[in-house]
Order: sequence, then structure tokens, then C-alpha cells
Amino acid sequence: MTAVAERTIDDVLAEARRRIPERVRAEDLAAVMAAGALVVDTRSEAQRREHGELPGAVVVERNVLEWRLDPASAHRLTDAGDYDRQIVVVCDEGYASSLAAASLQDLGLVNATDLEGGFQAWKALP
Repeated sequence: MTAVAERTIDDVLAEARRRIPERVRAEDLAAVMAAGALVVDTRSEAQRREHGELPGAVVVERNVLEWRLDPASAHRLTDAGDYDRQIVVVCDEGYASSLAAASLQDLGLVNATDLEGGFQAWKALP
């Protein structure tokens, strides 16, 4: 029996963050959106109902994210037709979004990144 190297979710998260481009800071999100980035809110319906919407973001539940953003997918969003477009994934606190951005990187979406601190960081802006 071969020993399996133990990895924690913290290890997986750190690896994902090393692979994605510079994370977007909450105070820079409006400028990034104005420059043409596709901002994707992956929070659950319950989280959006409780904490509010992110204006200008496209809502895509996490369980279908890759199918909706892969330019080669028959189930892609209209806005997801370019492998080079900047995509900023947003979750509630900026953890799951890093994993999702790394997954999009695996699909060839080279400018996929996420929002540092997630929706909560954006909501806390003055």
C-alpha cells in the first residue's frame, strides 16, 4: 500500500492562489469592471438574499461555473466567448473564489482571478 501525501484545504488554497494572477482588491473592483472585466458572483441565492447583490456582476452558481464560462462549452454564457477576457470570481469572503479562479485557469481562461476578501470586503467599503 502506497502512502498518500496528506494535503489540507489550506495547502490547496495556497496552491490555487499561486496559480492565479493578481487578486483584485475591493477598492479596485469598479475600475476593473469599467475596463471590461466580467465579474461573476458565485454566492448562493441565500447569501445574495441576506447580504445583497453585487451591481454589474453576473450571477453563476458555483456548481455550473466552468460550463457557463468555458468558451468551448455549448452551455456558456454569451459574455464568455473569450479565453483572454479578465474574469473576477466573487464569493462571500474570498476563499472559494480562489479555488474557482484556479479551476477556470485550468480551462485556459488565463486572466481568471478573484476578489480579495470577497463580497464582504466590497460591502465594507466606505
